[in-house]
Amino acid sequence: MTSNSPFTIVVGVDGSEDSQSALDWAVDEARHRNGQLRLITAWAKQPMAWYPAVLETAAGGIAVVESPEEDAGALQAKALKSVAETGVAASGTLIHSHSPASAILDAAQEADLVVVGSRGHGGFSGLRLGSVSHQVVNHAAVPVLVVPSKPRARDRGQAASP
Repeated sequence: MTSNSPFTIVVGVDGSEDSQSALDWAVDEARHRNGQLRLITAWAKQPMAWYPAVLETAAGGIAVVESPEEDAGALQAKALKSVAETGVAASGTLIHSHSPASAILDAAQEADLVVVGSRGHGGFSGLRLGSVSHQVVNHAAVPVLVVPSKPRARDRGQAASP
């Protein structure tokens, strides 16, 4: 955050479509500012859970679910790989936290900008702003950019109807 350090953008990464849009925007901004990215991925283990878990799918198949930490690591590795292909400097941090917003806010203390998607994997799809982005916007000590959701096909169809 000093004049000698590169412009640092913290990006919340959870694997959602909106998270990918936020990452894409942050890559472009870092490129324009000759900056760097810090990708934050929060994970939490459910109480009384054990991993790997074997689950039966709806189609009757068997699926092995790895640990939440491994899933988060795989998501972040994929995001870091996509950023590396752009030539933008990036690092990633996996944070064990039940509050992704707190994880992002903590990382933002040493950043110039925070970028988040408007929605993650949360359950209320009709909301324009998810709980994490809402908390980050209201509590960050640095500027926050919320990348809006892209209209989905069914949403565009409803909007186009008379």
